[in-house]
Amino acid sequence: MNDQISVAQNYIDKVVNLGFDYGPKLIGAIIVLIVGLWVIKLATKMAGKSLQKAKLDQSLVSFMMSLTNVLLKVLLFITVMGMVGIQMTSFIAILGAAGLAVGMALSGTLQNFAGGVIVLVFKPFKVGDFIEAQGFSGTVKEISIFTTHLNTVDKKLIVIPNGPLSTASLTNFSAEPLRRVDWKFSIAYKDNIDDFKKSITTFIAEDSRILNEPAYFMGFSELSDSSASLVVRAWVNNSDYWDVHFQMNEKVYKLLKDNKLSTPAPQMVVHLQEKK
Repeated sequence: MNDQISVAQNYIDKVVNLGFDYGPKLIGAIIVLIVGLWVIKLATKMAGKSLQKAKLDQSLVSFMMSLTNVLLKVLLFITVMGMVGIQMTSFIAILGAAGLAVGMALSGTLQNFAGGVIVLVFKPFKVGDFIEAQGFSGTVKEISIFTTHLNTVDKKLIVIPNGPLSTASLTNFSAEPLRRVDWKFSIAYKDNIDDFKKSITTFIAEDSRILNEPAYFMGFSELSDSSASLVVRAWVNNSDYWDVHFQMNEKVYKLLKDNKLSTPAPQMVVHLQEKK
């Protein structure tokens, strides 16, 4: 009976000693955990407000807030475990090895993620812009953290990974408010070229969508075997580009037809020599 009491007393003493040894550490760790979670919540909200003030895309703001929250909580967890007395060296090594393995397995995905961050932060284009990139052209429908969606003019959906999109060249046709329309018209040498130029000038003056500043340009670019090529360049608002382009082509076609002007065609002069 005395032996049992002695064994029980030993256990009690060990528990008390452990309580004295680890109790303050455990209480301190709990306090740090509670305060740390509150600070992380506050820091995440402040980071979100800062990102929103920077006028970043909402999807990027949400993702960055979540990523910040997770990283801070992992650091807090490691700190609390270390305060209790748990050796975190092996755990951190395992976590690092696991992170390296996951990073190698998802290298392409991580590249697209990094590209998405670059696109959303630096904004080389936005939703609604007409762009040409990676061999495709279309209107930007959606920009996500990994991919960008384009709608082509014939209503096809093109999904482009953000990785190559952020590192390669692209053309944004909607970036500037103005756009230059270029035409090239050809007329036969036997026709009155001055009258043809006057008609083009009239068409430009009558179209209110063609801007006076910058001024339009007209000049002959080429004198070929069968025709003279007239280049016309005029500036319009971006939204008027295609309407002005196609309607001017139609007006010039009707001008050629109504005035019975020749449509230039390749010609060859053949000289026949009689045998003597």
